[in-house]
Amino acid sequence: MENLHWETLAPACRVLVSREHTFNTDTILLAHFAAPKHKERCIDLGTGCGTISLLWQANYAPRHITAVELGEQAFSQALRSVSENGYEENIEVIRGDIREIKKIIPHPTLDLAACNPPYKAVGAGLRNPDERMENARHECTCTLEDVAKAGRDVLRFGGRFCLCQRPERLADAMNVFRSYGLEPKRLRLVQQRINTAPSLFLLEVRRGGKPGLSVLPTLIIEDENGGFSAEMLEIYGNYKFGHEGGRADGRK
Repeated sequence: MENLHWETLAPACRVLVSREHTFNTDTILLAHFAAPKHKERCIDLGTGCGTISLLWQANYAPRHITAVELGEQAFSQALRSVSENGYEENIEVIRGDIREIKKIIPHPTLDLAACNPPYKAVGAGLRNPDERMENARHECTCTLEDVAKAGRDVLRFGGRFCLCQRPERLADAMNVFRSYGLEPKRLRLVQQRINTAPSLFLLEVRRGGKPGLSVLPTLIIEDENGGFSAEMLEIYGNYKFGHEGGRADGRK
């Protein structure tokens, strides 16, 4: 495992990252967009190294978080991070496949689900010879339909599901989630600078929700000087990447 090391996320909260399993701007934006309430029961589908679950616990302290990860190394990193931060009572890390989510959550009882899924359909873009990197970028083990089905199977009526994806997948996401009874309710586009096209969208859907989509103001990552915008600095809070700027184009 290459370059295994600890990264600080918040005061008294660290995550164990590696070259293959790390996090990026997208991960932090999704954790913020999907902010849980104090009494909610949550699930982080495909948690990777566990960043979203750790940020949720550090910043919002919901009732309980289930973090599900299929990959052995990512699961191991997430497990060590939860232990390192003393979050064992709050975050349960489970090695499992979201395509078989009912083995983990038998009934639709949760309030919130989130997923940072692979961005590219199989056959789109260049393939990566590293299987772990390939699975993180292409829908080899997790498609949008898999994600929507898992959300339907774990969420109570009125429960919400949040994800991030590339803008070219927006129509696909809307159609797939609606087909599983998850109504799009809140949408936010993200772009690097004021004069660039959006590079990401954040979407919230609700199980059994009524039609009606709220489109939030676009989130701009960089200010006119090339540093983080005021809103990005607020979202990052105590975490600093150690450099000005940052692109929403990596994987968690």
